[in-house]
Amino acid sequence: MHSPIIFNIDQITEDWLTSVLKKSRALIQGEVVRFDLRSGKGNWSRSAQIRVQYSENAEGSLPQRLFLKMVDTDLGEGESFGDSEVTYYLRDYVDVKNAPLLRCYDAGYCPELQRYHLLLDDVSETHCPATEKEPTLEYGMALAEAFAILHARWWGPERLAEAGETMHSASHILRFAEMAEPGVCPILQGFGSELKPHWAERLKRFFDQHPKAMIRRAADPEGFTIIHGDAGCYNIMVPRHSEQPLYLIDRQPFNWSLTVWLGVYDLTYALVLDWDVEKRRAYEEPILRKYHESLLRNGVENYTWERLYDDYRLCVAMGIYIATEYCRGGINEPLTHIWLPMLQRALIACDDHACDVLW
Repeated sequence: MHSPIIFNIDQITEDWLTSVLKKSRALIQGEVVRFDLRSGKGNWSRSAQIRVQYSENAEGSLPQRLFLKMVDTDLGEGESFGDSEVTYYLRDYVDVKNAPLLRCYDAGYCPELQRYHLLLDDVSETHCPATEKEPTLEYGMALAEAFAILHARWWGPERLAEAGETMHSASHILRFAEMAEPGVCPILQGFGSELKPHWAERLKRFFDQHPKAMIRRAADPEGFTIIHGDAGCYNIMVPRHSEQPLYLIDRQPFNWSLTVWLGVYDLTYALVLDWDVEKRRAYEEPILRKYHESLLRNGVENYTWERLYDDYRLCVAMGIYIATEYCRGGINEPLTHIWLPMLQRALIACDDHACDVLW
């Protein structure tokens, strides 16, 4: 984590690329003699796609296409990112076989500068964001297995302690909920006609009751692990012409996000918020059972199917937080096509699973 921070594409040179690729053992002999790049911009970052050419005597895996991500972690108004995305690649899963992560060749984080960078494989020729493909049962099964591999690594209080992680306090859980609550009134005022009649009352009660249920559940750490936390379809890279391997990218929790939580939350986020309702209804049970089986196969013990299903129901309702947070500063008109379907799908799933009885 002490690599010099790259925060401008002008810092990219043949010498720097040669150095970091040799350090990662992707380049054993030779050097980078030329590169071309195309700059880009994400929601919270700047980036560069880099095409690399090597000297004739070069040996190693010699990646031809790289992706550099540069992040300013200070978002203003008391919000920030930390080093989570750096530890995602450099610490959390480096010893996990078949972890669904891109190869990372270099990364650096500096709290003083409030910046970090990542140099990753660029898989854009072979993969696309999951939003560009219609979800299938096969994809859902692959996603369940991918999350189980990651979640099993830090499952339970003993392993979390090894990672230096702890369960969130009640105050942190309440803050997570409070970040989204201001979005409820604008949504009900501006889009009440887009919601079923009984949903308005549910939304009014939800922010008083559901956080308490989350706090009660957190009193028992079984089922909790380090999560991705933002497993939407834009953060899952899938093969263009098959279902595997897939990659989970952009683990960038805010300082108010949940980072240690019920593992099934990640899978719930993907299924409930992004999938068509009928497909979710048809496929969610086999996908959840695949997730449970994969957890057990990867060493998780004493976590029953019944407990998993109740945890899923608790997490289904958490989709409401994700959707309403988009409008915490008033109706987010440019992104209505994202948050409104999310909210509708979360509320439909709450109806389907009678989630209200949990609180």
